[in-house]
Amino acid sequence: MHGGSGERIQSVGIALDIIETVQARGKMGVTELANELEHSKSTIYNHLCTLEDRELLVHEADGYRLSLRVLDMANHVRDQVGNYDVIRSEIDTLAEETGEIAQFGLEEHGKVSYLYKKAGERGVETASRVGTQQPMYSTGLGKAIMAYLPEERTEEIIRETEFEVLTPQTNANPEELREDLAATRERGYAIDDEENFSGLRCIAAPVTDNETVLGAVSITGPSSRFTMDRLENDLADEVQRAANVIELNTKFA
Repeated sequence: MHGGSGERIQSVGIALDIIETVQARGKMGVTELANELEHSKSTIYNHLCTLEDRELLVHEADGYRLSLRVLDMANHVRDQVGNYDVIRSEIDTLAEETGEIAQFGLEEHGKVSYLYKKAGERGVETASRVGTQQPMYSTGLGKAIMAYLPEERTEEIIRETEFEVLTPQTNANPEELREDLAATRERGYAIDDEENFSGLRCIAAPVTDNETVLGAVSITGPSSRFTMDRLENDLADEVQRAANVIELNTKFA
């Protein structure tokens, strides 16, 4: 199940709200955080002191910032992915050969989490960053992963997803999404046809290990260059080749 039925601890939630807000906004003081999170200054101050004691925040003259210990945690998470070096190498190669944005993502909490991203020489900026999340139903990576998850997990994600129309092309209908996932399984790759961001198309192929989907590889670029003909012919071969190399190195690691 996604999430549990246990009791939620408010103080832990406040601490994580502080960390996420400082990450999003940059260095912040007690008053700013209290106003932003709508808690008393004393409550926020006590949490800040605890987070500083645990070395997750650093207190400087003009406010609190995230500490480098957070970076250490992030590196540890990355290292838990046993084939990370292979993923990085293949994504780098994909970006260099196509000149576009290449990425690897995996499913966490019913969303796509980005593990690695590389921009080729013609790559356009996208909203995704390593460690951030995007919806499954509107992204090539997400659909490539969902298509190969166990059916009960895919249905669980669909039930728990709050579908939003992000662009005029977004498919926010669960039944049509199921049809899209079936088509993805049939051809071996998923397409995001300006469904997440207008003007951008994406093609993604799953990385599987026996019965398990480990994640997916994608290439993203402007629709002016990513014609459907190029997607279905040249780029489909590119992402599937990269996914296959990662699969082979995972199986024999």
